[in-house]
Amino acid sequence: MTPETKAQLDSLVKNNKVLVFMKGSKMMPQCGFSNNVVQILNMLGVPYETVDVLQNEQIRQGIKEYSNWPTIPQVYINGEFVGGSDLLIELYQNGELQQMVEVALAS
Repeated sequence: MTPETKAQLDSLVKNNKVLVFMKGSKMMPQCGFSNNVVQILNMLGVPYETVDVLQNEQIRQGIKEYSNWPTIPQVYINGEFVGGSDLLIELYQNGELQQMVEVALAS
């Protein structure tokens, strides 16, 4: 990953309380896993931003190295990597995701 890509990722993660690196956008997810994440965040009714990794190959590859996580989507809350679709589903079902998001938005 180039230093420029790392700086861009640092900035995105730091400047957005809830951020999803995904295929497509929140209005038009381009894969089922990205759609799962969008649906969960929409159900929580929280503000979040998305980055379409299909628009930028540097970001698409860089984010995998940045998080040390091989798949997309990737969710960051309050600057911390949370996980992908499966982990988000689990956190949503057990109520932890709601708490994480509330803490992030309050800080």
